[in-house]
Amino acid sequence: MPFTKTLADTNEANTNEIKSEAPEARPMNCPIPTFTEIAANTPEVTDDSINIFSKYASIEKDQITAFSGGVTLIDKNQKIIADELAFNRLSMQLDAIGDIHYQSNNINIFAETLNASKAQKSTLMTAASYQLDGNPGHGSAAQLFISADGQLNLVDSTFTTCLDETPDWQIKASEINLSANGDFGEAYHAQFRVLDVPILYIPYFSFPVSQKRTTGFLYPKIKSSSNSGLEIEAPFYWNIAENLDATITPHYMSKRGLQLQSEFRYLWGTQQGQVDLEYLNKDKALKNNNDPRYLARLQHIGSFSDGFRAYVDYTTMSDDNYLVDIGSRQYNSNDAYLYQMGELAYFGEQWQTTLKIQDFEVLGSHSPSYKTLPHLEISAQQPINFLAGQLELYSELTSFQAAEKSQVEANRYHVEAGLLFPVSTPAWFINSEVKLMHTYYQQDNIQFNSDLEETVQRTLPKIRFHGGINFDRQMTAFGQNYRHTFEPQLQYLYIPDEDQSNIGLYDTTNLQDDYNGLFRDRRFSGLDRIAGANQYTWGITSRVLDESNLEVFRISLGRIQYITTNKNTVDTLLADNKFSLENQQSSLAADLFYRINHQWQISGDIQYNTEESFTNKGQVNLDYQFNKYNTVQLNHRYTRNVSGNSLEQVSLLTSVAINTDWAFVGRLTQDLRQDRSLESYAGFQYESCCWAVRLAYHRHINSNLDDEDFINENRDEFDSGFMIQFIIKGLDGKQSAIGTQEMFDDSIFGYKRPYYLNN
Repeated sequence: MPFTKTLADTNEANTNEIKSEAPEARPMNCPIPTFTEIAANTPEVTDDSINIFSKYASIEKDQITAFSGGVTLIDKNQKIIADELAFNRLSMQLDAIGDIHYQSNNINIFAETLNASKAQKSTLMTAASYQLDGNPGHGSAAQLFISADGQLNLVDSTFTTCLDETPDWQIKASEINLSANGDFGEAYHAQFRVLDVPILYIPYFSFPVSQKRTTGFLYPKIKSSSNSGLEIEAPFYWNIAENLDATITPHYMSKRGLQLQSEFRYLWGTQQGQVDLEYLNKDKALKNNNDPRYLARLQHIGSFSDGFRAYVDYTTMSDDNYLVDIGSRQYNSNDAYLYQMGELAYFGEQWQTTLKIQDFEVLGSHSPSYKTLPHLEISAQQPINFLAGQLELYSELTSFQAAEKSQVEANRYHVEAGLLFPVSTPAWFINSEVKLMHTYYQQDNIQFNSDLEETVQRTLPKIRFHGGINFDRQMTAFGQNYRHTFEPQLQYLYIPDEDQSNIGLYDTTNLQDDYNGLFRDRRFSGLDRIAGANQYTWGITSRVLDESNLEVFRISLGRIQYITTNKNTVDTLLADNKFSLENQQSSLAADLFYRINHQWQISGDIQYNTEESFTNKGQVNLDYQFNKYNTVQLNHRYTRNVSGNSLEQVSLLTSVAINTDWAFVGRLTQDLRQDRSLESYAGFQYESCCWAVRLAYHRHINSNLDDEDFINENRDEFDSGFMIQFIIKGLDGKQSAIGTQEMFDDSIFGYKRPYYLNN
């Protein structure tokens, strides 16, 4: 049965594809029965006295008082309506019969008889039905006992969150206990019944009745795949303490064996974190290897003292093909790297510092990445009383350690200081920047005949001016009023050209030249290459906004013009065919968005080399949104150079609410270069007020990270299979729609390039 987890999750992802969000979940009309408060207009009882109201009353032997005719009893804990009621003032015993309505803070009960002891503070009712207050949980019991601490004990009873006369599902048990605070229940000798037909017998289990975290089983999941065969997951949630919990999941795979997955979470003040461990002792699908297969990940984030922050994300796993073969919730099966980093930072008012150690476990046959052990940054800002200027200082010290003995290692010290003069108004802006950059390298393990040198010093000035103007006017089109803007901007950048071939590449690679990237002050990430520049960049953005300031149309166009060309050749590793250094201008970058109407919109961007007539990168998305619950997207993307190959894909994605109960999620992704399907996904979800079921089929291409690894044996080109998942709703006290976001995310096929320190 499902339970609720509420500790904060810590997770970071890095992807080159922007994931779409699923449409909103359609609201469901699932009213929870409510009952008028008994004797709402009578004074509240705050002591141990009892107030009884009735049409008729009589006293027997000066001991028993009998009441009849619309009897109402009120004390500080409960209210009762009955046809007849007798109260023994000596034994403090109360008996009621006939159309009884019992009401307390968290429950309404209807019964034929009621016996209560004021002295023992307990109540017994027979032939009872109950409804939890503000909660869809309800049922019946041959006998219902309320103890002194408020716990409910139900004999020969039922429990369900369905409101129909014949519930879609219910628990029928010889005994059900509900906690006094209404957080959880326990069932003994229980049957799980569907449409009143017994499906499953359970000797004992506990289940939640509210959103409070409670120990017990979560939703099971059943699926199949050609990689792992039939898969069954049965998560067990352990509420260790208010700030600690764990989820332990036995994961059975018919082709591979039994895997154990565990998730431990903690929360101490401003510190929070999560430890995940996945372990398979022996993979039956592998014939030539008996080694365990595992994945372990530690994530932590927190602040302490004033201005200090700590962050850790470390992952390791047994082999490169673990994600492809078995998969994990921690990473996508197409990921080619694992995070391994730790960071300690301090943030002051005018200065900041960060100490970081960083590595990436690169999967497959890729070049090994450098480690930074450590990387230290210090930056400071000081306002000056001249043109609202600011003095800036940035310094870093980095030690690059190689993963292989044949690689060069280095220590790098870099400092840059300068003046900034930012001026901004609603109509225009201009930012001026003058800096001096100095870098010192100490390089070791240099190979014979290499161009690298043991010590290198590089000093470069940088001058940058970036300004823009915002024009706008009112316009009328198609009978509607709009605001039209025209936003030109211009940047000049100067950095002397210097031969840097005597410096190794440790954390440097090309940056993308999209429209926003045109106005950067650097061509490469990292500091190993600072490209010479004597250039200006122009860009124009024009928008059309409606009367509510909603953007209807936007187009941006720009490029870099080189006043002088660089004499020094860029390293082969950094040459990406975007443009030749002898060209007088960069690729033309454009960005477009057009909201045709409330249903249709188109967006895209392109980087086009006009001198050599080819496209470096481009993508276009066409979206049709029937309403906020239904959407279809068609997208096409092209990249000229991805690890030496061109990439061109087209995808069709949809999420549709077929009716109030049924929804569909689907995606097709086709590789146009190799004329093959990359992914197919079709999922249906049925959802009522008290339960839901998901049925899905998937087929996607398997990654091949390491052709030479023996663990790569018996791998098919595609992985395909089915998934079924049942969800019992209302056990968290609510019956809102669960939506299709999880299915929407499962269907996303994401391409990720290998990630290094120099990406």
